[in-house]
Amino acid sequence: MCGIVGYIGNEDAKEVLLRGLEKLEYRGYDSAGIALVNNEGVHVFKEKGRIAALRGVVDTTVEGTVGIGHTRWATHGVPSRVNAHPHQSETARFTLVHNGVIENYEQLKREYLSNVEFQSDTDTEVIVQLVEQFVEAGKSVEAAFSQTLSLLKGSYATALLDKQNKDLVYVGKNKSPLLIGLSDGANVIASDAMAVLQVTNQFVEIVDQEVVLVSRDNVTIKKLDGTVVTREPFTAELDASDIEKGTYPHFMLKEIDEQPFVIRNIVQKYRNDDGSVRLDDSIRQAMSAADRVYIIAAGTSYHAGLVGKQLIEKIAQKPVEVHIASEFLYNMPLLSENPLFIFISQSGETADLRGVLVEVKEQGYPTLTITNVPGSTLSREADFTLHTYAGPEIAVASTKAYTAQMAVLTLLAVNTASARGIELDFDPIQELGIVASAMETLCDQKEELEQIARDYLATTPNCFFIGRAADYFVCLEGSLKLKEISYIQAEGFAGGELKHGTIALIEDGTPVIAIATQSHVNLSIRGNVKEVAARGANTCIISMEGLEQEGDSLVLPKVHEYLTSLTTVIPLQLISYYAALHRDCDVDKPRNLAKSVTVE
Repeated sequence: MCGIVGYIGNEDAKEVLLRGLEKLEYRGYDSAGIALVNNEGVHVFKEKGRIAALRGVVDTTVEGTVGIGHTRWATHGVPSRVNAHPHQSETARFTLVHNGVIENYEQLKREYLSNVEFQSDTDTEVIVQLVEQFVEAGKSVEAAFSQTLSLLKGSYATALLDKQNKDLVYVGKNKSPLLIGLSDGANVIASDAMAVLQVTNQFVEIVDQEVVLVSRDNVTIKKLDGTVVTREPFTAELDASDIEKGTYPHFMLKEIDEQPFVIRNIVQKYRNDDGSVRLDDSIRQAMSAADRVYIIAAGTSYHAGLVGKQLIEKIAQKPVEVHIASEFLYNMPLLSENPLFIFISQSGETADLRGVLVEVKEQGYPTLTITNVPGSTLSREADFTLHTYAGPEIAVASTKAYTAQMAVLTLLAVNTASARGIELDFDPIQELGIVASAMETLCDQKEELEQIARDYLATTPNCFFIGRAADYFVCLEGSLKLKEISYIQAEGFAGGELKHGTIALIEDGTPVIAIATQSHVNLSIRGNVKEVAARGANTCIISMEGLEQEGDSLVLPKVHEYLTSLTTVIPLQLISYYAALHRDCDVDKPRNLAKSVTVE
């Protein structure tokens, strides 16, 4: 959460920084700032709000060939100009941006900085003030920077400017993502490669607890003890057009429409010529050897994990548990004898998941990451990786990454079943092709879904989603989508659970959206709909072809019952989108949220 961009070269850094921050705004948009270095010194511009607001305060006459920038998601201190990054040391010699959380910042203030007058409420300011203290005590800037980082507990990605040395940027990281981009006569720093694709597609990874000295023509990586590290660059496989909206008004709508292509792309990536599912033999063996699978995830990925549990248990007949990452780390259950851990994360940088990954790896358990970002922290550190091939997802509310995760989990279940000698009574590759076509049909029903949003959600303060079996998991995701972008208080429930307390909240006109795609519980969920309707609820039933009844609001194209979750979520995504749109909400950047959750 928060984004960093930096530039050191021979051109004016200002536009590189601002454009880079615009690409990183999905990581945080409470406030933003840049610092430019030239012969007159360091020039800092900061503003509360979006990058557009920052552009309004940047002096266009100030130029500098070195600079750093930051867009913030607040953790310490309210969103404000003062708390925005960059932060400066007491004499303004040093200027710094930081992502992450410094857990021991108050202790460091007491022990080292009791004589310093702080300007902000952030934990970040401790870092830049410590560097200055150590330099004033006689250390070199590099030594002071390394010593400061060695004292920090928590997570950080940081870039430091020294007013007395305009030809170097000091960089360090621990548990927060940061990359160095390489170009002729210029180098860049970014939390995400997409921020600086206009400069380069060649990047060097930074490992935790490393210091990097970045000049125009050179990048030197060192461990905190000063040992030099050599690391080859990699090519970022991103197309700049993938991170543009094109003709779409919002990234979210574009990403919803991309889902049929994503499913087809996943099938192509993981399909053998004979139509079987192709996964690395080591993953196949790890799944076969495990006596229980533990899926660790958060938010939307957790909901995908719930679907994955059902797929793996029904198709591969292997027991699965699904856990919320932030709870698992501090309340680990009794584990089976031979577990396999699967970590699901769109970004591959989710801090809570990484905490669990580190813990279970120390215990010697095998780990697999399912992620959308090759080269991400979780991908690098897990034993195995399955990529979702969804392409960059910019909107904060996840859509195509969610369905991509479920598709990959389907193929993992099928491959595991094959390894165990379990014969399936359906062709998963063919069925996923049918799913992609059904998705296209639903994406073309925007007018109908917009009308449902108008009829049910235009003015309501709350909404309930109910379903049974696999539909219940989709209800959880549908309610999350609605609440995070429209700010409607929404909850998803197993159909039979509503009457065990929550039905007390049903009043005249309360919207209740029910999903009915599972044949063995179709009549049961319809009975639950009648229960809430009898108490005044405004009910909307979304059913599957073959199970529909008169009065259903939307009938979905028929797909295999195991794969319904891939299609039922499409109308819920679009209904949420239009509800937010008609309530004048910021669809792509909902309040208080950020895309990549890199702090615990």
